[in-house]
Amino acid sequence: MAALGTFHRPPPASSATHHIFASRILLLLTALPLALASLAFVLQWRGGVDDPASRWPAADARMFPGMDNSSLSSSASPVPSVAARSASPVPSVAARSASDCVEILGGSSSPSFPYYRGWKFDFDKDLKPKICITSSTSAGLDQILPWLFFHKVLGVSQFLLFVEGKAAKPHVSAVLESIPGVQVIYRTGELEKKQAKSRIWNETWLAGFFYKPCNYELFVKQSLNMEMAIVMARNTGMDWIIHLDTDELIHPAGAAEYTLTRLLSDVPANVDIVIFPNYESSVERDDIKDPFSEVSMFKKNFDHLLRETYFGMYREAANGNPNYFLTYGNGKSAARIQDHLRPNGAHRWHNYMKIPNEIKLDEAAVLHYTYPKFSDLTSRRDRCACKPTKEDVKRCFMLEFDRNAFIIASTATEEEMLRWYNEHVVWTNRRLTLKLLRKGILTRIYAPMVIVQALRESGVLSSAIASAQISSEEKLDSPNQNLQNKTSALPDLSVGGTKKARTRGSENSSQATVRKIMEVAGGTESAVPPLSPPSLDDLRMET
Repeated sequence: MAALGTFHRPPPASSATHHIFASRILLLLTALPLALASLAFVLQWRGGVDDPASRWPAADARMFPGMDNSSLSSSASPVPSVAARSASPVPSVAARSASDCVEILGGSSSPSFPYYRGWKFDFDKDLKPKICITSSTSAGLDQILPWLFFHKVLGVSQFLLFVEGKAAKPHVSAVLESIPGVQVIYRTGELEKKQAKSRIWNETWLAGFFYKPCNYELFVKQSLNMEMAIVMARNTGMDWIIHLDTDELIHPAGAAEYTLTRLLSDVPANVDIVIFPNYESSVERDDIKDPFSEVSMFKKNFDHLLRETYFGMYREAANGNPNYFLTYGNGKSAARIQDHLRPNGAHRWHNYMKIPNEIKLDEAAVLHYTYPKFSDLTSRRDRCACKPTKEDVKRCFMLEFDRNAFIIASTATEEEMLRWYNEHVVWTNRRLTLKLLRKGILTRIYAPMVIVQALRESGVLSSAIASAQISSEEKLDSPNQNLQNKTSALPDLSVGGTKKARTRGSENSSQATVRKIMEVAGGTESAVPPLSPPSLDDLRMET
């Protein structure tokens, strides 16, 4: 009779052996890492392993922006004082003159990029297209040097700096003149004499800004300097010219590489002017010392936002101020250097013979660091002699926020000024900040911060000061003579470009010709001043 159950044979011996072998291999793979980790721990605890990180001094510990323990990811770690650095000291003349800049501009003692020391970015011969930046400035080295070398990294070949005030001091200008590609133009009697012959004085497009104080006077100076810069840039073979202030950085977003040369090389040949919409810095602390290294949050321009988002969030984005931006919102521009090019105010360019073909960039922008430091309130106040009344400031300042800031800085105590600054400039409402970041109105941009910090840590900025060869006796004993010699080579700005004296008849004929050309080309419209971005009143007028 057949058995009722199923007979189960034992597994083959080879299968059992394979199972045992696999188990032992798994056990070995598990135990080996644990054993090695335990051994390393014991050796390090007993001092048997030399940790490379322990060999660096604590003062050299550096962090990228946002890696500190504070809630503000835009703040950069402080720069160690020059006393803590082991690098070679600055030569005596430069050290005495620029000691206030070395702490900000100095590199760390860490040899992170030692091969950059002394690098002056003297490679402009290979850059295409050749780009010139011109600026009218009274800033010091702590602002000008990071601004200048940042744009050198972007591929700018030439800088034409029209200097006054602090920027014209011998210890500052000597450093600037020692940098390849930089030409310093001083405001001397010779310069003013040449600019007094400019055709601009006989034309109508800038006439509304003549003979007014403060910002209006600066606007006219900038336009006259831009006119001279066009001639100087063309004589040195430049292809493009840009007017920037030293509190503005170009942000070439959207280009195949983060350079201005690549951005402008991709512009179609029939385009005359490229407009960069401006973003405005949004500081998150009232103790900013180095804006280019400490500020990462910016408010986007109307041109880079959806219309519904811009107007829908307008009041919240204004943050209690009169307008969406604190100051201007109509950007800056680059012009292709060509015949009959002229400035059209500090923000635009024009042409005497035609209406230029303009394009506005969809991603690239000018980053405007607007009142990033609390001291900016008093520094702007000290440059203007207007009375701090609502009526008088209207003839001195074009924008409402500048007027309010001047009145506060002229009438309030230090404590009241700091409170006003925190209420109107500093973004202290974290919930509102996050909301606007999510909506895309505020944005984080870290590229300039990283580049400027790398320039500083590698010693490029401090090396520029240290390597400046200054003849102190010659510079200090007869500065006016030196300036006069430098300025005598400036181009002539009179109509026709001749340095010979013109008769009254020929002068009148030339002026009439210019006016006729401007009428044909539509050039009699007023220069473009700094303008506030679109407001809710503009929306109501449209609807």
